[in-house]
Amino acid sequence: MPLPRYETRVRPEWIDSNGHMNLAYYIVVFDHATDRAYEALDIGTTYRARSGDSSFVVETHTLYEQEVNEGEAVVVTTRLLGVDAKRLHFVHEMHHGVSHARLALHELMCVHIDMGTRRTAPWPAATRAALEAAVAAEAMLPVPRGVGRRVGQKREP
Repeated sequence: MPLPRYETRVRPEWIDSNGHMNLAYYIVVFDHATDRAYEALDIGTTYRARSGDSSFVVETHTLYEQEVNEGEAVVVTTRLLGVDAKRLHFVHEMHHGVSHARLALHELMCVHIDMGTRRTAPWPAATRAALEAAVAAEAMLPVPRGVGRRVGQKREP
């Protein structure tokens, strides 16, 4: 079962002095896509209210590949890449709503949190099993280009 897509249009207030969407608003869009994915996976606001647990994003990596302009539609898809006792690894891809060109990729690692202690805690067994099933359902799909990439620059001799 693929996770739900998140769709929006680039708002005028998201445009920077270069005339395209500012990098911070890519993150806003990706954050809304994360919220949508969390709800579909039953680890979002309803889960938090029911269990007293939550998930915190602890690491991200974003690739900005193409400009996007005011009023243009964007679509974000989400893929789960892995889960273990306390972590969930996933990726969002942002595509142009008309041309379907990939605009950006946002890779994330989140950890399961006991909100009472605000410390990491293992996923409950049923939640982990559901997340593992969701990861397994997409395991045969190719990993999106750019996942695992790191920031770096070759040193000149």
